[in-house]
Amino acid sequence: MKILHISKYYPPYRGGIEDVCYNIVNNVSGFEQKVICFNDSRYSILSDVNNVEIIRIGILGEFASQPISFSLYRILRRYIKVFKPDIIHLHLPNPLMCLYILTLIPQSMKLILHWHSDIIAQRKLYKLFIPIERSILKRADKVLVTSLNYLENSIPLHDYKNKSIVLPNMISLEKMKLDEYSKIKITNLIATYKKKKIIFFMGRHVEYKGLEYLLEAERYISSDCIILIAGNGPLTEKLKQTYTSERIVFIGKISNDDVKVYMNTASVFAFPSITKNEAFGVALAEAMYCKAVPVTFAIKGSGVNWVNLKDITGLEVENGNSEEFGKAIDTLLQNNKLRMQFAENGYQRVLENFTMKTIRLQIENIYNSL
Repeated sequence: MKILHISKYYPPYRGGIEDVCYNIVNNVSGFEQKVICFNDSRYSILSDVNNVEIIRIGILGEFASQPISFSLYRILRRYIKVFKPDIIHLHLPNPLMCLYILTLIPQSMKLILHWHSDIIAQRKLYKLFIPIERSILKRADKVLVTSLNYLENSIPLHDYKNKSIVLPNMISLEKMKLDEYSKIKITNLIATYKKKKIIFFMGRHVEYKGLEYLLEAERYISSDCIILIAGNGPLTEKLKQTYTSERIVFIGKISNDDVKVYMNTASVFAFPSITKNEAFGVALAEAMYCKAVPVTFAIKGSGVNWVNLKDITGLEVENGNSEEFGKAIDTLLQNNKLRMQFAENGYQRVLENFTMKTIRLQIENIYNSL
């Protein structure tokens, strides 16, 4: 059976959707697979990743988070015609791909939509996309949704629950495995910050990630600690200028290998996302596996509060309330017993629900059922 995976981007590009696509491609067995995605430059390139052909299509840039490419239609048409996949596995949101797939996919070809998130931010443009969205949902054979919370609260999916399946996102245990070099890095990191407890944030510096609420929360944390901010984005410089506490350190983008180092060093993983754009939180699950205890906001309809269970694996506070967020972090820093209990609960929850081992068979069964 042939599977054509279509993702917005693909590793080494960093992102939750990209990680999920990569994990599926590299863990299911018995299928011939190819991946089509956008490149982060204007040039189209062909590469091989773990014996899977990756077609990265050059772009002119992005408009409203949508990569724009003049060559997409031509390349997509050629691969559908030549490769002749039995199934197209399309990761969404990706409006331009939806339009072209509707135009190009033969009736006999099966279509799986992997619904990572509704379109939240681009409200005016979304109104123009609604007819295409409805058409591709009607055309789809299966819709994979990352949590029951999201399925129950998604307006676009309301009429398509009969073809929807809850398939949680998964993390790679291999990626999070600590080698001796990583352990040395952890020791050095602890020494660098003089054994202070570490609060760690990792993500793009954009509105929905809620980073400003974490930085505002710093004033409500009485414990001696350091707040490490990984990643960057359009808000980075403004946030650096606004929040100048010595306890806040912007460390920039970190390598994939260093993610596990920081997460295993942190006492608390701050996850202040504020909207349903954050549909699940792969980084959240990774942090829980590393026993960094999460603090999150309550986000109606998001899977975040299904991954991190309130008062079981971490703490959850009123959305957008920086004072409560800071006090929740302080509670964890001051109460070692509670923090260790949540850490162990979170670790077990990830092992039981969010690893490739637990999800691979379900994916393979979905493919084979079509």
